[in-house]
Amino acid sequence: MASDLEEKAKEAFVEDHFELAVELLSQAITLDPLKPEFYADRAQAHIKLNNFTDAVADANKAIELNPSLSKAYLRKGNACMKLEEYQTAKTALETGASLAADKSRFVKLIEECDELIAEESDTIPTQEKSTTQDPTSKDVQPEDLSEEPIVVVAKPKYRHEFYQKPEEVVVTIFAKGVSKESITVDFGEQILSVNIDVPGEDAYVFQNRLFGKIVPSRCRYEVLTTKIEIRLAKAESIPWKTLEFNKETTIAPKAIASVTATQRPTYPSSKPKRTDWDKLEAQVKKEEKDENLDGDAALNKFFREIYQDADEDTRRAMKKSFVESNGTVLSTNWKEVGTKKVEGSPPDGMELKKWEY
Repeated sequence: MASDLEEKAKEAFVEDHFELAVELLSQAITLDPLKPEFYADRAQAHIKLNNFTDAVADANKAIELNPSLSKAYLRKGNACMKLEEYQTAKTALETGASLAADKSRFVKLIEECDELIAEESDTIPTQEKSTTQDPTSKDVQPEDLSEEPIVVVAKPKYRHEFYQKPEEVVVTIFAKGVSKESITVDFGEQILSVNIDVPGEDAYVFQNRLFGKIVPSRCRYEVLTTKIEIRLAKAESIPWKTLEFNKETTIAPKAIASVTATQRPTYPSSKPKRTDWDKLEAQVKKEEKDENLDGDAALNKFFREIYQDADEDTRRAMKKSFVESNGTVLSTNWKEVGTKKVEGSPPDGMELKKWEY
C-alpha cells in the first residue's frame, strides 16, 4: 500500500501537483515510517512549495534513518541555501558529494555556497595577493604595483530566482543594502519590470514578458535588507515551466518584438525610459484575439478556462480525476470522484499501461 502511494506521489510531482505529492507521501510515511526515501522525496516537494523548514526536517529524518542516502543531503543543502544558512548547506552538500556516484550537482551547489559565503563576509581573495610583498623589496612604492594589475572578473550585479504556488509566483532578486527609494517595480498584464538605480552605479534593469498572465492589482513587493521579494498573483492557477515567456514551452500569444527573452531593452543612460504599459498590453490582447488555436492547443485553452472560472470543489475534482486516471479522465464533479479512486478510461482501440519510472 505504501509503495502504491509512493508511485502516485511521483505522478503528482511530474504533473507539478506538489501539495498532493506531500499528502500522498505523508500517508506512505504513516504506513511505513522507517523508509528514508519517503522523507527525502517529501523534502523535495516541500522545497517546491517554499516550505524550507519542513524540507530540512524531512531531510534530517532521512539522514537519521540512512546516513548514506546522498539525495537526502542534496535536499538539505538546497533547503538551507534558500534559508540563507550557507555554512550548514555547504557541510551537507560536501557529505552528500562523498556518497554520490554523480557529484556534478553537488559540486555546482558547493561552488555557489562558497560565493555566497564570501559575499557575506566581504572577502576578496585577490586583495591578499596584491598586498603581499617580497621581504627583500623594502622600498617598493605604491605606483610600482601598476606594473602587475589585478584582473577582476566581472559578475552580474544581482542574481534572481523564483518559485511558485498554485495561486502565485514569487521572484527574489538578491540586492543587498539597496534602499527603497532606488527601486521601481511595475506590473503589467504579462510583464514584470524592475529597475534599481543606485547613485553612482549603472542601473540594473529586469524587464521581461512572463510565462503566464498576472493580476497587477494583486501583485506586491517588499524590499528587505538582502533582497527584493516580488509576489505575482497568477491570473490562472496553472504551473509555470519557466519565469519568462518561451514560445516552445507555453501555450500563449507569440512574443511581441519589443520584449523577448533574447532581446532585452537597453538604455543610453543610467535612467531607464518609462514603459508604455497600455501599448504593450494592447498588443498582447490583439495577438490573443487574432490567434487561431486548433487541436491540443485549443483543447488545453478550453480546459484552462474551465479551471479558471471553477469553484474549489470543481478544481479538486479535476486534479484528482486527472492524476488517478493517468490523464484519461477529467471530471468536475467532486461528489462523484471525491469518495473513490478514479479508474483510467483510455480511448477506444487503446490500452492503458502503467508508467515506468
